[in-house]
Amino acid sequence: MTKSATNETGIHLKGRDFIGLVDYTAEEIQYLIDLAVELKRKNREGEVYQPLKGKTLGMIFEKSSTRTRVSFEVGMYQLGGHALFLSKNDLQLGRGETIWDTAQVMSRYLDGIMLRTFAHRTAIDLARGATIPVINGLTDLSHPCQALADYQTIYEKKGRLQGLKLAYIGDGNNMAHSLMIGGSKLGVNVAIATPEGYAPDRTIIETAKEMASQSGSQLSIVTDPKEAIVDADIVYTDVWASMGFEDEQKQREAAFAKFQVNEELVKYAKSDYLFMHCLPAHRGEEVSEGVLEGKHSIIFDQAENRLHAQKAVMASIM
Repeated sequence: MTKSATNETGIHLKGRDFIGLVDYTAEEIQYLIDLAVELKRKNREGEVYQPLKGKTLGMIFEKSSTRTRVSFEVGMYQLGGHALFLSKNDLQLGRGETIWDTAQVMSRYLDGIMLRTFAHRTAIDLARGATIPVINGLTDLSHPCQALADYQTIYEKKGRLQGLKLAYIGDGNNMAHSLMIGGSKLGVNVAIATPEGYAPDRTIIETAKEMASQSGSQLSIVTDPKEAIVDADIVYTDVWASMGFEDEQKQREAAFAKFQVNEELVKYAKSDYLFMHCLPAHRGEEVSEGVLEGKHSIIFDQAENRLHAQKAVMASIM
């Protein structure tokens, strides 16, 4: 949906929704990464940059969060705008008002909406009903803000994205989906290792493979973490039981027992590999304490970049 302004690069993003990286070209994603790097520089040098002065972002949270809430709220403040926190208990959505009606009303008050929810369909329906930009802060299918920040972090650390190998070890969840889509667009080789029965969504796999064929990158889905991690430039993992799957914790601990990213497994990666985790981490579960706190870990750099990547998105589309 296009709800456009031109910058010096010729990229048109004003008024766009940010529901998934699949909706953006490689050039547009790279533009957002470059802008995030520039906004990070401005922030660190104390340069005031407030393109969203007088604008308000409504933040709807059906799922709790640390990084998403703080980074969006601080980001809007730094861009000169205001962020309004709205839990599901604060809205009539919790009492049966439709997404369409909510989207229409909020479009009359706000300049943008960020939604962190369970069903991806909710984000799509909200965007269809809204006449202002809608940002996906996380759904069960996609986490584009995190993936954008991750690729910004890799770009800063490695100086490039094209041709690098990212190995994702763990659950084929929303994080795996967004890394696959983003990597396939940007020319990153992505290897996903999951236990049987926990592979990523088949439709997303096919979409990512088609995009990888266009960018010249490779996408592989395997069930052996050692196979995936061989010669990896980046090793990535996430919790085994994402929010909403807590009742499967014991079952998943058994299924993922051989998928812990630990000192033995990372020996198969490149000697200068980077370790990433979108956090929160369950230390000693999906990743050993030694890897999480080791010299290759850049987990807090990527956490910080949520702020800068999301500022780039908000500044561009709002």
